[in-house]
Amino acid sequence: MRVGVLTGGGDCPGLNAVIRAVVRKGERLGDTFVGFADGWKGVVENKTLPLDVERCRGILPKGGTILGSSRTNPYKLDGGPQRVQDTLHANGVDALVAIGGEDTLGVANKLWADGVQVVGVPKTIDNDLSATELTFGFHTAVQICVDAIDRLHTTAESHDRVIVCEVMGRHAGWIATYAGIAGGAAEILIPEEEFDINEVADYIKRRHEAGRYASIVVVAEGAKPKEGTMATTSGEVDAFGHVRLGGIGNLVAEQLERLTGFETRVTILGHVQRGGTPTAFDRVLATRFGISAIEAVHDGAFGQMVALRAGEIVRVPLAEAVAELKTVDPELFQHVAVPFFG
Repeated sequence: MRVGVLTGGGDCPGLNAVIRAVVRKGERLGDTFVGFADGWKGVVENKTLPLDVERCRGILPKGGTILGSSRTNPYKLDGGPQRVQDTLHANGVDALVAIGGEDTLGVANKLWADGVQVVGVPKTIDNDLSATELTFGFHTAVQICVDAIDRLHTTAESHDRVIVCEVMGRHAGWIATYAGIAGGAAEILIPEEEFDINEVADYIKRRHEAGRYASIVVVAEGAKPKEGTMATTSGEVDAFGHVRLGGIGNLVAEQLERLTGFETRVTILGHVQRGGTPTAFDRVLATRFGISAIEAVHDGAFGQMVALRAGEIVRVPLAEAVAELKTVDPELFQHVAVPFFG
């Protein structure tokens, strides 16, 4: 069987582990592979890369993706879906493994409806795909954030400062919640719970009155004040209609310094969270996903995505995978994070 592989959307620790697993398992089953460069862009433009076991040697600990990635949406391009089908036919592709998040898998689901034999693999550091309990890359991102918070504690304590640490999380605050709890943050601000900046400032002041002169505030990039404002780096949107976020950390820091009178600094971790070497957990999960994906191809389980549920790898319809985002349960957040820190 001739199998195409692509990685779409943002880069993510563990992508190469999926590619490696798909290829190594597939070659044992007699498959040959073609890699498409830069996600759906490579399929639309017929940009291919050789993909075999030799090409996959040594990539397990590498972050990013050897195939490249982009946020190209074929359904936003003139004749895009047909160009995808033409490319697959020209390369003799019998089945396609699409590795990506909500947007990449959303395209895969539409192509499945249009007759493309595709299997999905979930990928997002935000851990916000509802069809799977965990996505690879999330564990690595959280660990990077916790390492940063640990370091921020020492400099905050040295200067009696408030430090705001902005982490990724457009619509879901999983990274902020996990990293904030593990890193001992004073406050955690997430998209699911609109925050009152005055309440945050009052709590920081109470900490100072109690002799805690250093405070770490972890804020997800999509966090929103109660008045409904949101800071963005620009009004631009990508091919899937998402506003490019970033800057809420600066807004929070500016207002906290004004309201408390305490010196406040900002650290925006940005793409540091999704770069570098994946953790062992993410390498193993990604490998399990890759093996299961090529097995799904051989079982003819097209239009489906592999997922982790109750510790087992299962298959779910692509339509279910992109139906809704998995957000942090407000009741869980209030029970675990707010009473302990806030």
